[in-house]
Order: sequence, then C-alpha cells, then structure tokens
Amino acid sequence: MPAAEKGYSGSMELVVARIGRAHGLAGDVTVEVRTDSPEARLRPGQEFATDPDRGPLTVESARNNKGSWVVRFAQAHDRTAAEALRETLLIVEEDESDEDDAWYTHELVGMRAELSDGTEVGKIVAIEHGAAQDLLVLREPDGTDTLIPFVSQIVPTVDRDGGRIVLTPPGGLLASDAANLEVSEPAG
Repeated sequence: MPAAEKGYSGSMELVVARIGRAHGLAGDVTVEVRTDSPEARLRPGQEFATDPDRGPLTVESARNNKGSWVVRFAQAHDRTAAEALRETLLIVEEDESDEDDAWYTHELVGMRAELSDGTEVGKIVAIEHGAAQDLLVLREPDGTDTLIPFVSQIVPTVDRDGGRIVLTPPGGLLASDAANLEVSEPAG
C-alpha cells in the first residue's frame, strides 16, 4: 500500500480509501474502500489527509450504491473538481493495533509464508482488496505471484513476532503445485 507509515508516538498513517472516477455532475466520486468499517470511516464530517497532498478533504455525504461507495466532499461540488481528486488516497492517523486477529497491510507485507510443516513457500509482497475478501499476494521462490484468499481456512496463523504466515492451501492453489500435479491421458 503506498501510504506513508509514521512510527512516532505509537501511531501511523493508514489508507482508508482511494478516490476513483467522478459519479454524476454534483461532485460525487466513487471510492475504493480499504477499511473493514466504511460506515464508520466515511461518515459526514470526517476529515482526511490526502496523498498526494490536496489539502484535507471533509466528507459531506457517503452512501453504498450497489456494493460501491460514493462520497461527496465539501471541497468538490462539481464534476471537474471531483475528477481532479481521482487517484487521491484518503489517510487517517491511527494508533498501532494490538488486536490478535486484526492486521494492517504493512504488518503482513514482507512476511515469509510457509506450510504447516514449516516448508517455506515464498514471501507476502502485497495485499489486494477484493470484493469478497482480501487476497495475499504470495511471491513464490520461482518469482511467480499467487493470490491467496485471506481466510482462516487457508491462512490459519499470522505470527507477527515470528514474521511468518502459515498456509494450508488446497492442492493446486500454489503455482509450485503445478509441477507436482500429474497430467493423465484420456482413456481411449
């Protein structure tokens, strides 16, 4: 995630959303949400720092429109102003998380990934925020990137202190599994 993370006084900057295209003529924009609680984060009156710096933006209204969030900021009341905000990241300052089952992107990226038997299968290089769930981007030893659904059945353990993620992937999920799969000839 391209947000700057600051390690001063136990807090850091986190990306809440990325502004997308204008939606209509009145200054509304679509946003790509990067938070588990958009209702709380995108409430009217909420002010965000921005990257690149376009000054603070204040939410005037926000709504979920068929699974996508549409937001209007007090600083943009027409389509031209809305388009100028495209690709802007909305940032908040947060205290470090101490929850056992909550992780920030910066905590996961760089962790080694291994199977439950300890076999190392690569390194987490990014997180993709999907509609159904987040996806870990695993860079396998041969350089192949594999998307791993970030669900407890496949990622049962995130060991922050050990710098590792334990995976229990179904057969065929990892690119390295392809070399181990036998291709059978059709009978005929």
